[in-house]
Amino acid sequence: MSVLPRVTAAMTAEWPDLVAELDRWGEAGQVAGLWWRDDDAVAATPALASLLRLAGDVSLALAVIPAELDPDLPGFLQSMPQVAVVQHGWRHANHAIPGAKKSEYPAMRSAATVVAELMAGRERLEARFGPQALPVLVPPWNRFAAEFAPLLTKAGIAGLSSMASPAAPTLPPDIAAIDVHVDLTAWKGDRGFVGTAAALAGLIGHLRARRLGSADPGKATGILTHHLVMDRATADFLDRLLMAVDRHMAARWVPAAQLLAR
Repeated sequence: MSVLPRVTAAMTAEWPDLVAELDRWGEAGQVAGLWWRDDDAVAATPALASLLRLAGDVSLALAVIPAELDPDLPGFLQSMPQVAVVQHGWRHANHAIPGAKKSEYPAMRSAATVVAELMAGRERLEARFGPQALPVLVPPWNRFAAEFAPLLTKAGIAGLSSMASPAAPTLPPDIAAIDVHVDLTAWKGDRGFVGTAAALAGLIGHLRARRLGSADPGKATGILTHHLVMDRATADFLDRLLMAVDRHMAARWVPAAQLLAR
């Protein structure tokens, strides 16, 4: 498991700090892998089009909600092989008890129902997107009850992508953990950008942990976005991050398919 060190208000960073960290990777003869996941896709919206223009040729994993899939999205993505489609639950519906944290897959649900939903979602995405669809589950709200982890293989799922956490469920050996580590959206604030200092602190913190061995060095550092709520500040940060990675010999974007293969 690859866990992001806890980021506090005191932990801040600037762009030269990112370059310095990547320099250290280069000095060690290593290349820092990063990957990008964007959530809540259902249709070819203007917001999604803007995100994909920003990403350009960079590999991106797009978490699509199967039950809400609009017929126009597969055709829209067909000419974009750099975009992988992953499964964002089934309907992005909250089934947690009142007062509990939102989850589509809390432990109280029937295992048979969970398997049926996961299979239906995977089959729908494979039928609509073909090889562009990967058998990777992105549970809504990044929550998936540990009791259901053994059901993933039965449902044809080969990877689980959540927010890295020490509380993450132990996965079967044939299920890849493809975590994200830095969410650029301030969900507890105005749903705008978390801020450059906080985003870079999280990013650099995980890169440093990987380099020093306190986090799995073989796992790519994951960036999480939500195109439907992305503001200008978030887009500006991503634009500069894309430029920084492109210019540095010790950094690269890793396709989700490659992470799944590992």
